Amino acid sequence: MIHIFDGAMGTMLQQAGMPSGYCPEAYNLENPTAITAIHQAYLAAGSTIIETNTFGANRLKLSHYNLQNDVEKINKTAAYLARQAVGTQAKVAGSVGPTGKLIAPLGDLDFEEAYQAFVEQIRALDEGGVDYILIETIIDIQEMRAALLAAKAASTKPVICQLTFGPDGRTVTGTTPAAAANLLEAMGASVIGANCSLGPQQLIPIIQELADNTTLPISAQPNAGMPELHNGETVFPLNPDAMATYVPALIAAGATYLGGCCGTTPKHISTMKTAALACPEPKRQRKSADISLILTSRSKVVRLSPKLPPALIGERINPTGRKLLQQDIKTGSYIAVKKEALLQVRAGADILDINMGVPGINQAAVMKEAVEQLSMLVDVPFSIDTTDAKALEAGLRAYPGRALINSVTAEPERIRDFLPLAKKYGAAILCLPLSPSGVPKTAAERLNIIKQVIHAAYACGLKEKDLLLDALILTAAAEPTAGQEALNTIRLYREHYRTSITGGLSNISYGLPERDLVNSAFCAMALSAGLNAPIINPYNVRMAETIAASSVLLGHDIGGQNYSKNYTQSLPKNDTMSTADQPILLQIKNAVINGEVEGVTSLVREALEQKNTPLTITDEALTAAMNDVGDAFGAGRCFLPQVLLSAETMRAAFQTMKKLMPNQTQLSLGTVILATVKGDIHDLGKNIVAALLENNGFTIIDLGKDVPAEKIVDATKKFKANIVGLCALMTTTMPQIAVTIDALRKAQLPVKIIIGGAVVTPEYAQEVGADNYAGDGVAAVRYAKTVSIQGEWS
Repeated sequence: MIHIFDGAMGTMLQQAGMPSGYCPEAYNLENPTAITAIHQAYLAAGSTIIETNTFGANRLKLSHYNLQNDVEKINKTAAYLARQAVGTQAKVAGSVGPTGKLIAPLGDLDFEEAYQAFVEQIRALDEGGVDYILIETIIDIQEMRAALLAAKAASTKPVICQLTFGPDGRTVTGTTPAAAANLLEAMGASVIGANCSLGPQQLIPIIQELADNTTLPISAQPNAGMPELHNGETVFPLNPDAMATYVPALIAAGATYLGGCCGTTPKHISTMKTAALACPEPKRQRKSADISLILTSRSKVVRLSPKLPPALIGERINPTGRKLLQQDIKTGSYIAVKKEALLQVRAGADILDINMGVPGINQAAVMKEAVEQLSMLVDVPFSIDTTDAKALEAGLRAYPGRALINSVTAEPERIRDFLPLAKKYGAAILCLPLSPSGVPKTAAERLNIIKQVIHAAYACGLKEKDLLLDALILTAAAEPTAGQEALNTIRLYREHYRTSITGGLSNISYGLPERDLVNSAFCAMALSAGLNAPIINPYNVRMAETIAASSVLLGHDIGGQNYSKNYTQSLPKNDTMSTADQPILLQIKNAVINGEVEGVTSLVREALEQKNTPLTITDEALTAAMNDVGDAFGAGRCFLPQVLLSAETMRAAFQTMKKLMPNQTQLSLGTVILATVKGDIHDLGKNIVAALLENNGFTIIDLGKDVPAEKIVDATKKFKANIVGLCALMTTTMPQIAVTIDALRKAQLPVKIIIGGAVVTPEYAQEVGADNYAGDGVAAVRYAKTVSIQGEWS
């Protein structure tokens, strides 16, 4: 069955007389007749789901209009108006848009503040009587997680989760449709989809990728094409008939919930519905037979299956028996932890086990901090390794992906405390055969215990594809049958279950000489018995060689292609890690690339002591590093979190130089005025640009959002700015960019102008006379560095 949403609300409100810059959600209270009329127009056009006029009705957005205390009233009234307009002829979806801020550590919004804002809004919508909760136009998966958790806490209604993707097929913060689909299904979403930013043609492959990675229904609400400027007015190029031509392809890709976003009207919805009714009943190929265990990070999916090559779980972030790592965690520096993370990933780890088990510390706070920092640094999924339920929830809540819980045993407190957390946060679980009776010695005993764990997991709502079974590998030096029983356990698991199997391989050799030899030999045996997710030290070359060779012999590396590729050349070196034997400027450069915020200060101090000038450090280390990071971002090898972390490290280096050599440090690369133009209250992209420019050495004057042209002109004169950056999110406010540029040109100010924003295009930039278009923050930094700051204002 095809469900038809409505289309755009903002342009319809403007056509109904709402002034530019006015709060759309306030119209629910002040002009309910207009809202009802729009709902009824979409109902008449064929919509079967009407969205409430509450896209920005959370307290963070409403505070811009001093309406933060009216959240409940606005949302309940909007739900009432929608219901009154459609009666029983259509369903009502409570629209929940983004907060407009990035959640920490990407931005400065605390996760709990975002969560509470969503709870407040969604509770009001729920009490107002909506049929669905529709979370839409979200660009960061962490904000979507906060909203979905809030929806599950405040309502029992079905939740539709729609992210906004860019032309590269990722969200702004790097999440792919595959990563989003796997995570959101595990967290309990009812429908997953995409809306805004792109037209229907660009959304088709995104819808297809979503459908390929979930069994849930898929929704698609594209714009009416990409915006264009015609005679000074913003228009969307697809008329209703043209829009409808893409409906069969969207349905064939998997969408069964269709609607429109920016630029769409009741006529668009009418033609889309007509086209949908002419399509054959959509049939999705169900993925229920696939029992692969799938873990995700913010930007990556890792699939574990006995049919695939082994997935390696890096064990090195564990302070047990490691005094230096314990000290690093106790002091909160995390330098050693970060290096372990980077080195393990570069050595081939597919998943990182994170253990913060240091006695005498607040493990929950430390786990949260470690997960936040490491998730900015590396792109592989995490295994949260703890026996502390509070630390586990802190880690799961902070993690922007689908994590693995290490571990759940048959002990009553683990069953009671850990399994509900796995269900709540959509995590997978490592099932460990331990019980209150102790450590089982035989494979048969382990199988019986693992059955208890699995039974409890199923009772909690988890499924087969949420499980990873641990064979419990003990020490051969202390237990002569340890190796054989572990192998027997793996074989028994494989006889009874289709799930992936893991084990801490290095346990087998504890207390023996030449441990690498024992470990690698046992690894080959375990892989042959059926283990496919070894927990290992990824640095161990012999182990890596054994796994590579075993993959060929067990048929996972068809034709030995990967083996041949890796071993016809030397293994890749970790040449971008900063180590003490490198020249100091190279150490600083690598520290910036790797986001070593805590470590760069001492390196800069050392460089200055070696008589390097601030200019040399800036040019040969800091700028060179950010150029490399920018290249990696442009090539899709890293994403916004890593760029921001590198920029933060660069700022720490700048601040150190300013502090130590204030008289010799002229480090500002120029002054930049930034503003979201008049009538537009969206400043998320502008804030990202501000952070990157500031951390790259520019002086930033941020005028905020909804800024009139005359204020921007005055500030440019006052601060003698070298660059003005303007942005707009909405098509209705985009013309204000042209107004502002015209005012700056008439004032004859020696300033370069950059423009950007979701609806802005290079063609628009050229047409309105901007000097440059910046599609993202990195592009803005690149251009800003080309602008001369010498003598223009003298």
